[in-house]
Amino acid sequence: MNDGVSRVSLEIGGSSISFETGKYAKQASGSVVVQAGETMVLSTATAGAARDVDFLPLTVDVEERMYAAGKIPGSFFRREGRAGEKATLTARMIDRPLRPLFPKGWNRDTQLVSIPMSIDHENPYDILAMNGTSAALMVSDIPFPVPVGAVRIGQDAEGNFLVNPDEEWLLESPLDLVVAGTEEAILMVEAGASEITEAEILDALDIAHQEIKRLCEAQHDLRKQAGKEKLQIEPPKVDESILGQIQERFGSALDEATQVVDKLERQDATKRVEEEVLERLGTTSEADEESAIAYRAAVQLAFDTLEKDIIRKRIAVDKKRPDGRAPEEIRDIWIEVGVAPRTHGSAIFTRGQTQAFSVAALGTTRDEMRLDTLGLQTEKHYFHHYNFPPFSVGEAGFMRGPKRRDIGHGALAERALVPMIPDQEHFPYTIRVVSDILESNGSSSMASVCGSSLSLMDAGVPLKRPVAGVAMGLIKEGDDYTVLTDIAGVEDHLGDMDFKVAGTKDGITALQMDIKITGVTFEILEDALEQALKGRQFILGKMSEAIDGPREKLSQHAPAIESIKIDPEKIGAVIGKGGETIRALCEEFEAEIDVEDDGTVRIYAPTGELVDGAVGRINAMTKEAEVGDRYNSAKVVKTTTFGAFVELVKGTDGLLHISNVKPGERVDSVEDVLSQGDEIDVTVVEVDRERGRIGLRLSE
Repeated sequence: MNDGVSRVSLEIGGSSISFETGKYAKQASGSVVVQAGETMVLSTATAGAARDVDFLPLTVDVEERMYAAGKIPGSFFRREGRAGEKATLTARMIDRPLRPLFPKGWNRDTQLVSIPMSIDHENPYDILAMNGTSAALMVSDIPFPVPVGAVRIGQDAEGNFLVNPDEEWLLESPLDLVVAGTEEAILMVEAGASEITEAEILDALDIAHQEIKRLCEAQHDLRKQAGKEKLQIEPPKVDESILGQIQERFGSALDEATQVVDKLERQDATKRVEEEVLERLGTTSEADEESAIAYRAAVQLAFDTLEKDIIRKRIAVDKKRPDGRAPEEIRDIWIEVGVAPRTHGSAIFTRGQTQAFSVAALGTTRDEMRLDTLGLQTEKHYFHHYNFPPFSVGEAGFMRGPKRRDIGHGALAERALVPMIPDQEHFPYTIRVVSDILESNGSSSMASVCGSSLSLMDAGVPLKRPVAGVAMGLIKEGDDYTVLTDIAGVEDHLGDMDFKVAGTKDGITALQMDIKITGVTFEILEDALEQALKGRQFILGKMSEAIDGPREKLSQHAPAIESIKIDPEKIGAVIGKGGETIRALCEEFEAEIDVEDDGTVRIYAPTGELVDGAVGRINAMTKEAEVGDRYNSAKVVKTTTFGAFVELVKGTDGLLHISNVKPGERVDSVEDVLSQGDEIDVTVVEVDRERGRIGLRLSE
């Protein structure tokens, strides 16, 4: 059964990682099982039929199976449905470093699938899936050129970096950095951090790359043992003759069109030149229809190549950007807060032709997001959602829920703000922020970070510090390169790097980097981080001009919430028999009241006045009686021969001795003066905690 099985293993960060092929899913073009501890992931790569397309038909899927962690799905159907957020984000982390490495001209449907088979909650499956997918490509016949390795870097309390730390430890780690790359260069970075410095990021990347090289070497070994012969393809080549004709006849017009400042006007101007080129040069005397189509495609390829070369050389050599900005210049920023009066907090953040409308909504702990996933985290009290409607780029299209890109950008903005969000002990709210992109010309995810900070401060959420984000780009031509601050859409599309950096004035809180070339040195990365810091500080200054800190009061439309602590032994008094006491409180004060086992009580009500009333009542019910305390309208619950028992609060009675029933007069029977159910005003005159006795007298 195990004939033909190949296996390699290595130690990374103190744990053994193994790659095995030849046992499972042998009809896929390539399949590998990656294992660390008791976490196992099956990764497959499969190539289908060729398509007549001019793009890479690649899909990446991560299929979570709840059985891997010994769980049954929590849905009504008890079956996994569409991919969850974790699976989607993992699929994106697999896709981003691999996609640029596929050879030009590869047009066969290609699907990469990873299925977690077993989860031990010590070794996160996402890193294994990233390495396993690359290994599956390496042993397959798909002409994927080089292996890609991936590691995670964490940081302990002393600032030391840890490679592939345990999943439970990651929940409290000040750094969660995922790095993917080849033996030659880093290709992708995804990070969340608690205000880490630029220098620390570079150190962490260096450590990560050393381990990535070893992972790539292991994949080479696996390929030598079990790799299939690679398919041969002919990458498309630019016809130099056609390119020369376009350059000579239309070069100056194209150069002029690509310098129009406005995005849509520039696209229209460039499109007019393209149409003229195809009209004048895109036809041939060839009678064969197939040859005519191929010739027109060659003209299109030559035009696209010339357009790209003109823009890139203008930026890298002449230091001129398409919209006329200097490399470090940020587009004009205007900000407005409190734009939607009925929301709890809102803001418009506009940077050039990119505009985000961000809204914060506050809810109770009952509104927190419950997570039914393979991970250890079970709930979130802060979450961010990002939407990118087609009208934001002047297009008409379907709006059928969030796409993978929307989920990825929302998670990035969420990660950027998480370190600055107050914990629920100090701010007992569930917080949701939604960023709708109203207009886009690059850097919309970073605009949503800025908009989120602004809307949260407008809502009165006590952020530790505001967070801003900026997207950096790179154009590299030979030895000439230019790092660009606040990249526009065309610079992202034609550039060599998309490097998003978010953080506060004190450090980085989130990082996302995708590199399309192998020649990015640590010197370039250092320049990009330094330039991003300057850009972030500039944007934070603009934000402070609009709102310089969280508002002192919450919106009148936000729920009022108060959190108090009581003696856990008094919980029964608050809840009452069969819950009658807490139900009565909820009805009287129009409130929701949550009581936790540690004595934490959270009260939610429509107004602060109602919350204060409920808090006062609960404090009175749970307060230990002290000598001198007065209780008005206390109810007589029992009479005896020696006095009357009076209910001070639910669960706490005091004794009014017969000698105090009628001051100044001798009473033969308590019932002559008091009856069960009477309400009287009493004052505490004695407290014996050891015996649990409270002595009372009638209040004067």
